[in-house]
Amino acid sequence: MATQLMQQLRESVNFIQSRYKEVPQVAIVLGSGLGNFTQEIKVEHEIAYNEIPHFPVSTVEGHSGKLLFGELGGKKVLVMAGRFHFYEGYTAQQVTFPVRVMKLLGVQTLLLSNAAGSVNKTFKVGDLMLINDHISFFTVNPLLGKNEDELGTRFPDMTEPYSKDLLAKARAIGQRLNIDLKEGVYTAVTGPTFETKAEYRLILAVGGDAVGMSTVQENIVAIHAGMQVFAVSVITDLGIREDENVITHEEVLAAAKEAEPKLTALFRELVAAI
Repeated sequence: MATQLMQQLRESVNFIQSRYKEVPQVAIVLGSGLGNFTQEIKVEHEIAYNEIPHFPVSTVEGHSGKLLFGELGGKKVLVMAGRFHFYEGYTAQQVTFPVRVMKLLGVQTLLLSNAAGSVNKTFKVGDLMLINDHISFFTVNPLLGKNEDELGTRFPDMTEPYSKDLLAKARAIGQRLNIDLKEGVYTAVTGPTFETKAEYRLILAVGGDAVGMSTVQENIVAIHAGMQVFAVSVITDLGIREDENVITHEEVLAAAKEAEPKLTALFRELVAAI
């Protein structure tokens, strides 16, 4: 007998398939301030989150809250314009519910973007950082509880959370388009508070290059389900600064907007290369 989660996933999937018949190959999750990317897509259909059975609803400024279906770079794509965060009060399972829906819709490759604070002193605001690994100790693992055998194994291997193949393609695109791409380890925290100076020093000490409040839970569930994942952070603030360390959400959104053309070009070319 199907578990409650599997039943809810199927109801969501059936509803979406009743509205859009094509099978998306690539899914893209847009982070804070990155909503304009949707203009690149030849949109064929859109569905508001609040229409989809069992779907959470985004509450954060800078996140619009709908699924877009269409074409980009000759591929059928599904775009999440607005994601869910643990700090909004959702469970880790709710945060990652849409990723599981994507899998059941037939998505094989997941592209994630986020706004992140830098702890690597060589990064500057507006840089794009390809995520080549992550640290998830500071946030809740979405696979806690009964394992859904239909979706994946109890103990997923996490030695390659971000596809080496897609990272290599992204590096080549960066060189071709003359986009300076940084690379590093993303550290996930729960938020919603920005980090203290001592926390930034700790994250640097454990090997983090950037820190944010999303992405890792989505990645874990995607890897569990056998998807290929690529992720990039827009560096929107510098965590380790000599001066007074005051960061606002407005500052983050403004920096993300400035970096958006570079991210858009990268994602457009990457989708075409998959």
